Amino acid sequence: MIYNYLGKSGVQVSALSLGSWVTFGNQISDKTAAELMHKAYDHGVNFFDNAEIYANGKSEIVMGNILKASGWDRSSFLVSSKVYFGDGNKKPNQTGLSRKHIREACNAALKRLQAEYLDLYFCHRPDRNVPMEEIVFTMTHLIEQGKILYWGTSEWSAMEIMEAQMIARQNHLIGPVVEQPEYNMFRRDKVESEFSKIYHTVGLGTTIWSPLASGILTGKYLDEFPQNTRMSLETVGRLKEKALTEAKLNIIRQLDILAKETGISLARLSIAWCLKNPNVSTVILGASKIAQLEETLTATAVLPLLTEEIMLRIDEILGNKPK
Repeated sequence: MIYNYLGKSGVQVSALSLGSWVTFGNQISDKTAAELMHKAYDHGVNFFDNAEIYANGKSEIVMGNILKASGWDRSSFLVSSKVYFGDGNKKPNQTGLSRKHIREACNAALKRLQAEYLDLYFCHRPDRNVPMEEIVFTMTHLIEQGKILYWGTSEWSAMEIMEAQMIARQNHLIGPVVEQPEYNMFRRDKVESEFSKIYHTVGLGTTIWSPLASGILTGKYLDEFPQNTRMSLETVGRLKEKALTEAKLNIIRQLDILAKETGISLARLSIAWCLKNPNVSTVILGASKIAQLEETLTATAVLPLLTEEIMLRIDEILGNKPK
């Protein structure tokens, strides 16, 4: 396993991590979830990603039970949660980034995860109804209380991240050190272009999600639509409409041919491609089966195969390299 510093922070995160979105508390059994976490940990994964909204809090409960029973030294892994969407309740103050909801959501996440503190705590989306000062002050206070160690953002714009950083500097507070954006061969602009300056100005780390574009970059959707997959779930049906266009399928067919010529699977190629970006701190993997995770956990081993020539060929196939 490769370990990277999370931006300019002092904490190190495994280049591959495991996320629980859609799967834990929803698509898979608790037994399978435990097997996945143990398989990841045994392969050097030290970061497990979660959120209050995942399975309306059940995902955190499942993960918390696994972590408690694991016997792992607490200093050997990182666990996260995210705040914004709530855990299923939609009354006023049960969602968003108000000081009230952030504090209450953090306490609830700690209880569900059976943890004394969260290593990373993300603002899951920007909240334009809440002053940025309120968000930064609240996150700083949680750090001072020892409830979280680092805070970050997810799907924020570069401008919003810089606003939070400026407020932190002006008021001697603690700004976000990490962003969690979607990043894959089809979604490149934010990570490769929009954030290009702030990697260096504020030392932004990234924990990227959906490296396989909701599974279409595994190639399993090329022939027929399989059942019991992430995209077959009603809750993520919108992903099917965006992801499975004929244009994308044609690109995936070409990428699949290139992967086979290189001697690796399309999934390993796609994840290794993400890892080739030096501004990616960790790639969050998702899996519903052990075999899937066993394959993607070997993506770091194929990095030497992604030569400059192969990377250029990928760019030619994709035709979407940001300026």
